[in-house]
Amino acid sequence: MKKYLIILLFFPLFIFSQKMVSKEIMDIRKFQEELNAEYLNPKETPLRGDNFTNFKEHPFFPADFKYIVTAKFSKTKNAKPFDLPTSSGKTKSYKEYGKATFELGGKPYTLILYQSLDLIKQKKYKDYLFLPFRDATNGKETYGGGKYMDLKIPKGNTIVLDFNQSYQPYCAYNAYDYNCPIVPEENKLPVEIRAGVMYQDIYHH
Repeated sequence: MKKYLIILLFFPLFIFSQKMVSKEIMDIRKFQEELNAEYLNPKETPLRGDNFTNFKEHPFFPADFKYIVTAKFSKTKNAKPFDLPTSSGKTKSYKEYGKATFELGGKPYTLILYQSLDLIKQKKYKDYLFLPFRDATNGKETYGGGKYMDLKIPKGNTIVLDFNQSYQPYCAYNAYDYNCPIVPEENKLPVEIRAGVMYQDIYHH
């Protein structure tokens, strides 16, 4: 009898955890599907010519929950606008919005989150945060210039970073038509982040 009571007690917890896992997987799949759809859409894609014609879908790392981290968030006070260099040699205006501190593999890391001063002029991007970062996979399994992540301003003092939803900048696929922000040195991680979009260096040949 006790055996069945224990099973009944843990069954709701099992169902709850399965729902949580399902939501995370669904969010990752939605990100992947939307990114593929964007690149397949001739009105939105950065791809040109044969690169667009031959594109089927992005290669992705397998979804990995260890790369979904809840970071401590601290907003930057009195942040001043600055010019962030881009791949074309030009600059774009940003300001530091806050810092996200988290652990990965038992070690602490901090990444800086930015706000585009151009995008926040648009209502739909009022709560948008930009996270450019580099890691030890760059130049091997991912684009040498690093990756990006899109986030929203958190309501509290934590923010979820899902590296499974990180992507390559447009310049990885078309360096002629786009100028992309260069990842600041302070956002370079000395570890591999084997999550999100992988890269096949076939676009600049």
